[in-house]
Amino acid sequence: MQVFKPVADSQITLTELMIPSYSNFGGKIHGGIILSLMDKVAYVCAAKHSDGYCITASIDVVNFLAPVEVGELVSLMASVNYVGNTSMIIGIRVISENLKTHVVKHTNTSYFTMVAIGDDNRPKQVPGLTLGSQDDIRRFSQAMHRKELKDTYKKEEAELKKVYDRDSFLEVLQNERCQISL
Repeated sequence: MQVFKPVADSQITLTELMIPSYSNFGGKIHGGIILSLMDKVAYVCAAKHSDGYCITASIDVVNFLAPVEVGELVSLMASVNYVGNTSMIIGIRVISENLKTHVVKHTNTSYFTMVAIGDDNRPKQVPGLTLGSQDDIRRFSQAMHRKELKDTYKKEEAELKKVYDRDSFLEVLQNERCQISL
């Protein structure tokens, strides 16, 4: 019997105040702090869905859309967008709120691929996903599409490594900002 869980059962929000020790040399919150919080919320979301330990397998596209300031409240909202056999794609939306002005801004969106690990330290099967809203269906479909694009990119990258032709690569590089010194 296959087990399915609703998306809502594992959705989670992590909220944290940004303190001065989190800032970088420019006075903004260091990107590594945001990435660490994203990894935490992805882990909790995946662990809730899989009922166990999970590891981060990959992070797809982390765009820093707006800076986060010291004193702002950052909220990270995570949801299982897609499940495979042992993996899950966790969508994360990050917003920050200025507590004085109440201005809210969208600062990041990212997708973490998490793999469930069993007691034998091997990947274990995860429950299927019950899609209960139009947003759930859209997110699942978009995740499938991103997964297909990622697989295509991996194949093309491997092909590029196989068919290295020095002259054609040098031709492509002529209009780039690089200098060749062999």
